[in-house]
Amino acid sequence: MYKVTSKKGEEFQIKIDNDNFSINGIPGVWDIRKVKDNLFHVLFDGKSYEAELIKKDDENKTVHLKINNKAIELKVENEYDQLLKKLGMDKALTKKANELKAPMPGLVLRILTEEGRAIKQGDSLLVLEAMKMENVLKSMGDGIIKQLKVKAGDKVEKNQLLIVME
Repeated sequence: MYKVTSKKGEEFQIKIDNDNFSINGIPGVWDIRKVKDNLFHVLFDGKSYEAELIKKDDENKTVHLKINNKAIELKVENEYDQLLKKLGMDKALTKKANELKAPMPGLVLRILTEEGRAIKQGDSLLVLEAMKMENVLKSMGDGIIKQLKVKAGDKVEKNQLLIVME
């Protein structure tokens, strides 16, 4: 069972079992044929649609489509996403790009950025030595370095705030 939410806030429960398909409990007959790479021809309840997959963002659980040349953005949650949300665990799994914390206790060897610098996801921010190994800590998202909370030579504890980003 999938929960699909449009940008306008419309919600749909979609169930797919083999060739059976239903939206909000109402069964439908459908047929999908791939035309080329991200372009599909869809027959649903006797109506014809052209569907193009523009972008799929697994991290944010969104799909950007064009249906008959009309742009649509949908949030798609499977049963596990819905369960985590119900249990309040969905927030714990999201990556926060506004702060970098020490993943383990160690010694800050080098700071590889500076306050005010724009950064991209994957940029190296600092080098932390732990258990005689050098670990390069990288940005989990795009942003700007707001504040460095440590300097080279500082000893840090696990989960200690190292860098604040905006």
